[in-house]
Amino acid sequence: MHSLVRKMGNSSGVIIPKPMLAKAGIKAGDTIELQAEPGRIVIAPVKGGPRAGWAEDSIRLARAGDDALVWPEFATENDATLTW
Repeated sequence: MHSLVRKMGNSSGVIIPKPMLAKAGIKAGDTIELQAEPGRIVIAPVKGGPRAGWAEDSIRLARAGDDALVWPEFATENDATLTW
């Protein structure tokens, strides 16, 4: 399929037909990743949000016994004497 690169303000853009997006697993409003390769631009969907996989990773770390604190606890030895 041929298309045109169109001027859009200070940038350029390409209109991608909906069936082509669907075939790639992308829909309007999705976040995508763009990569430039020699002679082509690759568009791929970004799977998951910024914290995707964190819950699974924390479970894996706990099961492996690798979930100790990296930073020490903040000093709380005087908490009992504080007036709240």
